[in-house]
Amino acid sequence: MSQPSLDDDESPVSGDRKTFWAHLDDLRKALIRSAIAVCIALVLCLFISDKLMNILEYPIRHMNMFEKPKPTVTIQIGDAKMGPFTVTPEQFKGLPEGTAPQVLFHVGSAVIDGKQVATLELDTQTATATERSRVKLHNFGPAEGFFLAFRISIYGALILSCPFWAYFMGSFIFPAFNLNEKKIVFQWVGWGSLLFLSGIALTYFLLLPIALRASIEYSQLMGFDAYTWRADEYIKFVTQFLIGMGLGFQFPVIVLILVKLGILTHQQLAKYRRHVVVVSLVLGALLTTPEVITQVSMAVPLYILYEISILVAWYWDWKKRKAARLAGDIDI
Repeated sequence: MSQPSLDDDESPVSGDRKTFWAHLDDLRKALIRSAIAVCIALVLCLFISDKLMNILEYPIRHMNMFEKPKPTVTIQIGDAKMGPFTVTPEQFKGLPEGTAPQVLFHVGSAVIDGKQVATLELDTQTATATERSRVKLHNFGPAEGFFLAFRISIYGALILSCPFWAYFMGSFIFPAFNLNEKKIVFQWVGWGSLLFLSGIALTYFLLLPIALRASIEYSQLMGFDAYTWRADEYIKFVTQFLIGMGLGFQFPVIVLILVKLGILTHQQLAKYRRHVVVVSLVLGALLTTPEVITQVSMAVPLYILYEISILVAWYWDWKKRKAARLAGDIDI
């Protein structure tokens, strides 16, 4: 079958052709504008780095989402808090009623009969088991706080300025495409972005809490203290896992592009299922932290997406054969 011809609306943008140096100047302007957008967002994020850190601590606070809540007690002296400590009603008679009360006691002092005595006051505020965690993040150097805030702000700036630098770079790239090519690129970029965000959401709300909880259980099995972590190591772990899963979820996009180009068929995809298991594990090791927990956490969703890609490829082939039969290109 002959290739469809381009009409006037589908032809590339008309006008004088630019020289190589003109294109290079356009690229320079797009990069400078993108850098300015990122720098402005970076300054803004530095002022809210504490809030960004609170967002990244969400997986820690929800590590016990699949566990049955237990009564806990937290002790606060001034601004410092100790706990929460898991207790039982028999061990701590001052617990309020309920199956799993989460209580906070303030340690203070009072003068009774001329003597200074310690006091323990129950805080009336309530807290759920998922809002507190025994894990404490620490900085172990005078400059770690600044570098940690800067690293968090960099990630936040890239996300916050994404619409701007994507627009600037797109304005440089898209004029080279005709209308049909733009539609195809927008379609694939849209699906790729959706999968990227899906991978990050799945990791943030489900896989990270599971992986962090499993790491604590493994550390306790080895006899180590599992509740004191370096803040920079935690941020590195979380961001690498999130970005790695987002990139890993582009795997079906690459597979389906190869199918569209005629390089692969759904029969070939089905044939190489066992090889994809190994590829998924390798991607899990390369794109996330090199641990068994995170490796398997990434490999399982990737393989599920591969199976979905096989179904999509089969559906495309079925539509193509059906259209060919209707057109009379093949015998029925």
